[in-house]
Amino acid sequence: MSFHIHEQQELLWLTSPLLERCGAVSHGFSTRAGGVSRPPFDTLNLGVGRGDETADVLENYRRFCAVIGTDPERAVLSKQIHEANVRIVTSADAGKGLSRPRDYTADALISDAVNLPLVVFSADCGILLLYDRVHHAAGAVHAGWRGCAAGIVEQAVRAMKDAYGTEPGQLLAAVGPCIGPCCFETDNDVPDAMRSALGSDANAYLEQRGAKWQVDLAGLNRQWLLRAGVAPPHIDSCGLCTACRPDLFWSHRKMGSARGAQIAMISLNESDGRLRE
Repeated sequence: MSFHIHEQQELLWLTSPLLERCGAVSHGFSTRAGGVSRPPFDTLNLGVGRGDETADVLENYRRFCAVIGTDPERAVLSKQIHEANVRIVTSADAGKGLSRPRDYTADALISDAVNLPLVVFSADCGILLLYDRVHHAAGAVHAGWRGCAAGIVEQAVRAMKDAYGTEPGQLLAAVGPCIGPCCFETDNDVPDAMRSALGSDANAYLEQRGAKWQVDLAGLNRQWLLRAGVAPPHIDSCGLCTACRPDLFWSHRKMGSARGAQIAMISLNESDGRLRE
């Protein structure tokens, strides 16, 4: 299932139909369009600490949060180190990463606090949003190839089960835009890491072309969701390649470090979508 794309006053963003239909969360996957940042961050840069003007980044957050219906003052940002760290976020963390310093490192954030936007970043890496309809809990996961091989997706699902009682079969998952197999060309290190982690299940997402390999990162992250027990009909995938679409996304592989970053954000609404008898 493909994502929906929305436009409002030149700002473009993506949403997952699965998460939209449940009506219990506000969420979005940003693009690079509709902000105020100047080159090389033009225009909707939501990456912090990249050299962009702080005032411009804050205005970009204000604009993005306004269209998806969240509060930028309460946003909690990941601090990504490409590992399998999962942080349980509470209301005491509100604003960390934007108006307050982060006192943690985490590639995944989970929470059952309402009106607390969780944010992960990407410029090719996998980004996923999770929602537990039974216990009204959410997660945001950054899963680049290192985090994917380390099992960050499965770790996040397990952390939600431990913290909130989440049953994976009831979880909704949205796999956002990332670099696709068309552009993710690697040496043997990435396939070796994926096979070490997923065994033969990784093979469907790895294709050898001469001395190089093409890697389907979104497919591998989806495989981790399946392994964790998420039902296939409850997984929604974007299908867009960040490296193929410089009009929509920043790509580290294509642009290097002088660039912005896009985000995935999810926030629990006051009126939840719990499954009831």
